[in-house]
This record gives sequence, structure tokens and C-alpha cells, in this order.
Amino acid sequence: MNVECEIILPDEGSSFRVLHTKTKPESFPWQYHYHPEYEIVCVLSGSGSRHVGNHFSNYEDGDLVLIGPNLPHAGFGLNSHGLHEEIVVQIKEDVLKNSVLSRPEMAIVSTLLEKSKYGICFKGPTKSYITKNLKKFLKLSPFDKLIELLRILHSMAISEDYELLNPSSALSNLTRKNNGRLQEILAYVEKHYNDDIDIKKAASIANLSIPSFCNYFKKLMNFTYTDFINQYRIQRACIMLQQEKTINEISFQCGFNNVTYFNKVFKTIMKKTPSEYKKASKLTW
Repeated sequence: MNVECEIILPDEGSSFRVLHTKTKPESFPWQYHYHPEYEIVCVLSGSGSRHVGNHFSNYEDGDLVLIGPNLPHAGFGLNSHGLHEEIVVQIKEDVLKNSVLSRPEMAIVSTLLEKSKYGICFKGPTKSYITKNLKKFLKLSPFDKLIELLRILHSMAISEDYELLNPSSALSNLTRKNNGRLQEILAYVEKHYNDDIDIKKAASIANLSIPSFCNYFKKLMNFTYTDFINQYRIQRACIMLQQEKTINEISFQCGFNNVTYFNKVFKTIMKKTPSEYKKASKLTW
């Protein structure tokens, strides 16, 4: 199970590709992959998980991320609940380099694209503004899409409403070099997150001793294996809290045998209790 290199072809009559998908998945796979194109992912609404490089976290009420060339990432429908709708724009690096980035007016966009190797998540007014523009983007002619794309990149470049998702590009390079081993570990967690996960099993999948595995995983993901398990389980719990399930049910279904411990871990990661999160989620329905 390797991180696959996706082959992307531009739309007919265009120098880049635009995808608009609307699905209602029961279970969304990892689909961890990479490609040499820049990618803008705009989730129009709903919640799920973002896995970009070594960054793994939960999003709510949509998402907007710029991903640099060859930075591994999963489909943003991962752990989504209900309808998942997204707009994706994929642009080959040479399209921008050969046409516009050499112009002095585009210097700030060049800086943005350099930062994209870390993965950039946009928030606040920038997210709202670009999401609105991307909805209109779908109806434009190829020429007008190109002009609007430059405007969108410029809006991202001048924004201060963003977060870099990975501490360094070196980590994502390390992820690609270790993609087969890492993907098997992630697949094991995805399948068994609600069981009593044995670190011996994960270490055996990686063909490492337990101490070597712990050091390997910490270096690769920038957090411990236990922290990763807890984060994954809590992100699953966030999705379940939007369903008609009790907190006790969710705790056990996510692999926590102690509700008190579940509440403690949930609050540490999400900065609110499961009850507070469930109440806040209902306000957005």
C-alpha cells in the first residue's frame, strides 16, 4: 500500500483542471497521494479530516487549503459526515512559472507558492471570500477562469488569515521516502481505531522493534504514536457527535474503555468537552 502518484490532465481548452464533486460517502478511504501540481481544495460545507503531509486535524464548516507540488495528502472527504461537496483546482508548476510568475506584479504570488510546500490552510474572511469566488468560478469560460485564478492566488498571497500545516518541508519529503511503511501503519489505525490497538502490531508492520518504531514514528509525524491514535479517535468522535448517539456509545465505539478518560482527551484536543461540542454542532445544522 503505497502513496500513489496521481496523473492529472488539464481540462480541454485550459491549462489546468477544475473538479466539482458532491458525494455522500458512508466511509471515505485515506486515498493518500501526491502529484506535481499545485492544488487548491475548497470544501464548501460540512466537516471532516485534513491530512496534508504530516499534519492531521479536523475541520468544521468547510475548508480551504493550498497544497504545493508533491506534498502527500488524503482526500478531504476523509471522516466526512453527510453530504461532502468540494471544488478542486490543480495547476502544473510550469503553467505559472512560464507565463506569469516572472512578472514583477506576481512577486507576492511567488512567495505564496513557495510557502505552499508546507500546506496552507486559510481561515476567516479570506476563506469566505475565496469560497464565494470559487463557486462563481465553475461557470466561467476557460479564459475567465485563468484571470480569476490569478485573482484568487493574489487574494491568498496578501492574506494574513492562514496557518502553515507542516513545520518543515523536509518532513513531507521524509514522508514520501517512507510512504509504503507509513501507509500500512495508517491503514492499520483506520481499520482498528475502535479496538485496543497494540503497539507491538504497529511495530511489526513497520518491521521495527518497539523502541525503534516509537523513534521512527515521532521523527516522521512530529508527534508520538499514542498522540496520533488519540487524535484519530477524537476526530472520529467529532463526526459521531453530529449523529444521534450518546457520549458513552461514542466513547466505546472510538476505542476508549473509560468515558472519563475520553472526556479528558477530547477536551485536551478540541478545547471543549464532548457535550459542548455536540451542542455547538447542533447550532450549525
